[in-house]
Amino acid sequence: MTRDLRTALTCVFGTAFLAAASAASAADKQNVVEPFNGKDLSGWVLKQPQGSQWVAGIAKMDPVNPRELAVTEPTEGEGQLVNKKAHGVDIYTEQKFGDCTVTLELMVPKGSNSGVYLMGNYEIQVLDSFGKEKVGAGDIGGLYGAAAPLLNAAKAPGEWQEFVIEFSAPRFENGNKIANAVFKKVTLNGKVIHENVEMKGITGGSIGGGEKPTGPLMFQGNHGPVAYRNIKIAVAE
Repeated sequence: MTRDLRTALTCVFGTAFLAAASAASAADKQNVVEPFNGKDLSGWVLKQPQGSQWVAGIAKMDPVNPRELAVTEPTEGEGQLVNKKAHGVDIYTEQKFGDCTVTLELMVPKGSNSGVYLMGNYEIQVLDSFGKEKVGAGDIGGLYGAAAPLLNAAKAPGEWQEFVIEFSAPRFENGNKIANAVFKKVTLNGKVIHENVEMKGITGGSIGGGEKPTGPLMFQGNHGPVAYRNIKIAVAE
């Protein structure tokens, strides 16, 4: 091997090493927020003051009525964020976020409906879509007003399902929006269902107040029973 070739290879591998180290360093600097403490609704706000069905509990699909959830008291700090009945209210975090990666698990009984709103504005649909051959923007993982999921990755009602949502907040300059929010990548149960989907506006049923640089994580609670757990929001420090 010639000296020039050795030098070139050293430069190539050195650059690759530095890039990998830089990426690892950036990952290390992420701050992971867990907004639900597993025992009560501290840190959460109800969209309306009356009619809430949200509790900290342990949920499973009701064996008598598969369209309902059976909810029991949580063990110490091990509860789930549960909407017990269909006609409740939405709930959102006190904390606000911009660019982030949201990881969470959810469970719906048969035929139930909810939604995960990034920044309180941009909804990823939650629905019992198990077994459907063709899915649309109203099925689980759909982005209302923007895109249907690339495939149906839904599990059966009563089973826990996992979302991983990589999200870029809208950009503003001098009070004017200069870039739309983007769902950079969304996986459901380990399968990619969206990549680089731009949201040109907010979803119906949003928290209100228009688009902003930051906003809360919101769960829809006025359409059906649902349970959420292991909610984590990773943001850059």
